[in-house]
Amino acid sequence: MPGIAEESIAERTRRVLEPVLARDGYELVEVEWLRQGSRWTLRLFVDKPGGVGIEDCQAVSRLVDPILDVEDFIEPAYDLEVSSPGLDRPLRKPADFDRYAGQRAHVKAYGPVAGTAPGSPARKNWTGVLVGYRDGAVEIDVDGVVHRVPHDQIAKAHLEYDFEADLRRKD
Repeated sequence: MPGIAEESIAERTRRVLEPVLARDGYELVEVEWLRQGSRWTLRLFVDKPGGVGIEDCQAVSRLVDPILDVEDFIEPAYDLEVSSPGLDRPLRKPADFDRYAGQRAHVKAYGPVAGTAPGSPARKNWTGVLVGYRDGAVEIDVDGVVHRVPHDQIAKAHLEYDFEADLRRKD
């Protein structure tokens, strides 16, 4: 888990860049600020209707690089990376859970959460099919049982691509 300084850089980056990217038709899905060896990396995951290609990543990089230079809130030298969210797209906002309802996902809580489904023991991880977002909780169907995980208890959530199901559809 990143420290406080890393979180504030990621959040400030989100606050500064989200409206700029939205104006140009992009969604800022995720921001990561991480150290890789002796180098720092600011990684932006962007999306748009129809998906993101390499040209989009280059365009976003050219768009945000001068903004980050002018804002100048990141102390150490860093590498800027722009990427699509990929098949395992992170899910953060309540709308994400509704948008991807019906798709397979993994949800991880900060710690064990009790009472997510009748008779279910406390657990920290759920993998199943997203039902959606209702009343402050993410609903996920795990083996026919719908669990309600409070949104504020979720540390990470992402889509899980089902390669086997995709292969079965192509046969």
